[in-house]
Amino acid sequence: MSDAADRVTRVAADLMDSAATEGARQSRSAKQQLDHWARVGRAVSSQHSVPRRKVEAALAGDVPLRDLTVEEGVVFNAEIGAAIQETLASADYGALLAARGITTVALDDDGEIVQYRPDGSTARLARGE
Repeated sequence: MSDAADRVTRVAADLMDSAATEGARQSRSAKQQLDHWARVGRAVSSQHSVPRRKVEAALAGDVPLRDLTVEEGVVFNAEIGAAIQETLASADYGALLAARGITTVALDDDGEIVQYRPDGSTARLARGE
């Protein structure tokens, strides 16, 4: 194990909030809780046991979910949840929909509704339109 000092990194706000809450219950700081979760996750992910291979096969769609044990299902759900969160954090659905020719609307930083058209133009919509 390395004695290297901690490195500065960014952590998703929802994880930090959850770590602070759970850390308080476990008498740990938010950082200590994140470290704990990372170590547990590393240990689970590095397992090359039959149950781990079964979960990986289910993630690949090669094993039906009904064939997983309760414990394997928990790991499967955690893997899926993490993958969804990672995808959502990096996805640009506005660009994807625009490429498909779909007009979207969203709130801007001022709380106003803005229409985003596939051609790249935008229009601020008046309230009640």
